[in-house]
Amino acid sequence: MKLGIVGLPNVGKSTLFNAITKAGAEAANYPFCTIEPNVGVVTVPDQRIRVLSDLNQSKKTIYTTIEFCDIAGLVKGASKGEGLGNKFLGHIREVAAIVHVVRCFENENIVHVSGKIDPLSDIETINTELILSDMELLERRIAKTEKGSRYDKALAGELEILKKVYDFLSSGTSARAMELDEDEADFVRTLDLLSYKPIIYVANVSEEDAADGGENEYVAAVRDFAAGEGAESVVICAEIEQEISELDDDEKALFLEELNIDESGLDKLIKASYRLLNLISFLTTGSDETRAWTITNGTKAPQAAGKIHTDFEKGFIRAETINYDTLMAECDGSMTKAREKGLLRSEGKEYVVKDGDIITFLFNV
Repeated sequence: MKLGIVGLPNVGKSTLFNAITKAGAEAANYPFCTIEPNVGVVTVPDQRIRVLSDLNQSKKTIYTTIEFCDIAGLVKGASKGEGLGNKFLGHIREVAAIVHVVRCFENENIVHVSGKIDPLSDIETINTELILSDMELLERRIAKTEKGSRYDKALAGELEILKKVYDFLSSGTSARAMELDEDEADFVRTLDLLSYKPIIYVANVSEEDAADGGENEYVAAVRDFAAGEGAESVVICAEIEQEISELDDDEKALFLEELNIDESGLDKLIKASYRLLNLISFLTTGSDETRAWTITNGTKAPQAAGKIHTDFEKGFIRAETINYDTLMAECDGSMTKAREKGLLRSEGKEYVVKDGDIITFLFNV
């Protein structure tokens, strides 16, 4: 899973990236200090993996990961090549979802590219550039499709959807806010539109508002806007994230408790990413290895097995499974007890894997 962090210059996105990936991207008080997209791979925290690994004395413990890409600050006119626009619009096209960092704090020592703090204006600036880039792409696609649509009913249907999306974008609203039926949505996904990508709006706040955004009117505006798009929103203080990135786990927990913050910004981002992309994790464990595997919610057992190895899917026989919560609550973490109590289930090809399922796949090739 690859997420692209975007935002106007000096909103704190490189500071946030540095903190959550410890990758050391340059952060400075001037635009375009990020020239190439910095990439950092982050381990997804999962206490279940650590517990299972300890119980089974696994030789290897492997967590799932998320790749964060810090994309340079966009400015008005990016779709026409202003600033470093075209190059970085291309980088956005490569990610599964967008993390849009929006400045929701006042600080006279940090220059805002627009001269004032206005998160909705900032959101509109970047969304407009993505929309304009999409409209340019659609114009070319429509012109090409029109030529063949007179003789091909399938192309005529595509042309109708293309024009529908173009007209919607012309209103200044991102494609992700469109109401589409299943067939239309499947087709629009193939267009790889920037404004159709799932998005998480990150309200970057001061330390005083870090717990939940408090009475911050900027945060309230961002939350309302995100809700209107069906997008995710989280409140994060990038400065605090930078501080806790240097602490060990125990110190981090104590520091967050003192600030009355329930979880780190990274944890918030990861949870929001999983919700946004409809992802879950199933687990495998044994003396050799304990590991988390990320799949789309709704995946059936054979396809989940294929995540491990294609042979597992081709020769799938059945899946022996028990959910982690059941294993811990009813069997004290013992697979032997689970088998003795009849709690270890045998599931076939139609079984839909649940988050936290511990699975052993039986296959034959």
